[in-house]
Amino acid sequence: MSDNNKDAGNAAKSLGKRLALIGAFAALIAAFFAYDLDALISYQGLAENEAALKRAVADNRLVTILAYMAVYITAVAFSLPGALWLSLAGGLMFGTWAGGLIIIFAATIGASGLFVAARYIVGDALRARAGSKWGPSLQKFEAAFNRDAWSYMLILRLLPIFPFFIVNLGAALVGVRFPVFLLTTFFGIMPGTFVFASIGNGISVLLQAGQQPDLSVMTDPQILGPLVALALLSLAPVLWRKLNGAKEDNS
Repeated sequence: MSDNNKDAGNAAKSLGKRLALIGAFAALIAAFFAYDLDALISYQGLAENEAALKRAVADNRLVTILAYMAVYITAVAFSLPGALWLSLAGGLMFGTWAGGLIIIFAATIGASGLFVAARYIVGDALRARAGSKWGPSLQKFEAAFNRDAWSYMLILRLLPIFPFFIVNLGAALVGVRFPVFLLTTFFGIMPGTFVFASIGNGISVLLQAGQQPDLSVMTDPQILGPLVALALLSLAPVLWRKLNGAKEDNS
């Protein structure tokens, strides 16, 4: 087989993978709204199904954990709405600490799935298109980001500056290494996840009173302050390198 035929075959396979991914995404989104699953992953859905969720955990905890993780992984991997209420449901069903750990594992797996799909299935095409438009500027940004990817990714995970799925996609498109993405996601989302799981753990009283939880707690200085401190600590290697670079330039 000639090189041209091989290239054509590889291009066709790559296109097939992209089309399959897009088709799966479109089908899942359509089914999500067709079966009103968006109504279940909401305050109303949580309020109406609280007793059933707790009963499911009591009847078969392991199966319920696996089912919950499957739903959460799917929601994150396909960037479906309702991850916030899923996190609260995890705290409601499994408690603060167990629920938080379950959410962290599920969110990390789901995010990793989206990262891999974005990087290895559609990433090359998007990077090539972006490179043709921005060229050297994009390459310089990628090099700078990846030089301190540990720090930048931890900051983006600790502080929800951008939506979760945007960080997943962005990390893939700028070429962050998978181990860096995996570990910074797992550890970076821990603080915020346990806060939401804690809110979910105590949500029963609010649901019974017909009240919604106050999610503005994430902006409370007692919560936000430590997250900002951790983010600044994550930035320390970057500042140290820049400081040393400035000293070398002046010497």
